[in-house]
Amino acid sequence: MGMGKLRIGGAWSGVLEVELDEWTVATLREEVAKKSGCVGPQCINLICAGRILRDGDGTEKLTQLGVRNNAKILASKVSTDQEGKSLKEEFLAEEERSKRLSRLKSAATSLASRHADGSLPVEDFNLELENQSGDRVQLGDETDQRAIMMGLMLHANAKSLIKRQQYKDALEVLTMGEEAFSLCDPKVIEMVDNVSILQIDMVWCYFMLHDISWLSVAGIRLAKAREGIERAHGKESSRMRVLQGGRYPELALYLRLQLLEGVVAYHNGQLQKSKEALTEAQAKYIQLQVPDETLSLLMSMGYKARDAKRALRMSNQDVGSAVDFLVEEKAKKELKREEDRRRQEEILEQKKYGITPLRKPVDLQRLNELVSIGFEKELAAEALRRNENDTQKALDDLTNPETNSVMQIDIESRKKKRFRQAASSASEELVAMGFPRAIVDAALRRFGTQEQALNHLLGQPDANAVVASENPLDPSLSTSGLDPGQGLGTSLEENGEGPSTRQEVEDRDAEMEDELTGELLKGDAYSDYDIDVTLEGEAINEYLAKLTG
Repeated sequence: MGMGKLRIGGAWSGVLEVELDEWTVATLREEVAKKSGCVGPQCINLICAGRILRDGDGTEKLTQLGVRNNAKILASKVSTDQEGKSLKEEFLAEEERSKRLSRLKSAATSLASRHADGSLPVEDFNLELENQSGDRVQLGDETDQRAIMMGLMLHANAKSLIKRQQYKDALEVLTMGEEAFSLCDPKVIEMVDNVSILQIDMVWCYFMLHDISWLSVAGIRLAKAREGIERAHGKESSRMRVLQGGRYPELALYLRLQLLEGVVAYHNGQLQKSKEALTEAQAKYIQLQVPDETLSLLMSMGYKARDAKRALRMSNQDVGSAVDFLVEEKAKKELKREEDRRRQEEILEQKKYGITPLRKPVDLQRLNELVSIGFEKELAAEALRRNENDTQKALDDLTNPETNSVMQIDIESRKKKRFRQAASSASEELVAMGFPRAIVDAALRRFGTQEQALNHLLGQPDANAVVASENPLDPSLSTSGLDPGQGLGTSLEENGEGPSTRQEVEDRDAEMEDELTGELLKGDAYSDYDIDVTLEGEAINEYLAKLTG
């Protein structure tokens, strides 16, 4: 580019002639500081196109940072104290951000590990891979499953950051997601489009950050994304069209891809290629605009504006197809809720029986088979648990009088232990509310459950009344004499042999895990394609104007 002119305003006003290909931010800052009479360059901040120009590693030239000929630069004076405070705040914010991203990655790793190997989940739900029809799928081995789960969780989190316009953080999370997907066998995921969509989202973040340095890798990423999408969707989306019953859910995704391809081509001087890509993107943008009359028609049927607009966009503005889509989606959601509720009940039941020596849950299908031939459920569950869900070995134990007796004794022993732990926990909670321990223990012995004991304690005008009616030293009222199953929960630790899971529960980063799973719960099979293309439309017009200007 050679020599260029920069229009400076603020601390000093004037025009500077600079070598855009040679000058760095530090060089420009020093020159402006001299012109403005500052004691040194450290007291000058430079702002261009809404971005603070930073020194970086000192090697990036102004052109690499997107500073063009005739660019406007705002120079502002910063006192040394203010600068020191600003740098400190910036450092602390960056440190906090780094810690949060590290926690996010650790939480994703932990969640994927727990849910990919078939272990009994700590939570009351399972993370499972599904196709666009909502059917469960098994992709590759356990390592592949773990990698895909982790990649999908991080990608969903990054999408939420993109919606909040936190592009820098989103880019960091997308990079972690890309790393997770790279651990998966390429053949396993070559027929799905998730990795390609992630690549497009990364380039979108580059674009929204106005970072010119991404040009060298953006083109490569977009080429890989296009190749992957065409492989997954079929030529001219033929496979997608069959799977989606003639609908066009991917239209907004292709719009973003073509826009970014046009932008990269423009900055690489390939103006004709840029115009072609941007023109195609513009046609798709127009195609995605929902007419007010059509939207009003669907809303008059009782559908929300967002849902109606989404359905029309994915159905190429066909009202009948859009209504069918909305009805199908409602049915899918109701079915999903029912399946989730059923699976939640199964997990809670499995937690009652504990984990096998290899930390797997009791297989409920095999358990029901044993119950159907006359065995008591809890005893049959214990037999399966001990034998890693091997039905034949469980049958051998159940029909062996000696082993059967040992299992019954173990079950009863664990019930008592469970009850004592629950009673102790209930006692501590009530004491923490301010009730005397002796009175609390007496109330628990008398009423059996924490809720009933608390109701009694709250209704007593004289707290000592409960002691008067109960003798805390009376052995007939010991906790072992109460029904061990009454009003009490259970934990994996007391039921299973092998390593305790209590430490696992305590060590998990619940906040980060909830954030990750929360994003997944909000999404559905079409979330990746459900893009608000307003910003894309503005960018298309901007670059087409540059091409024709």
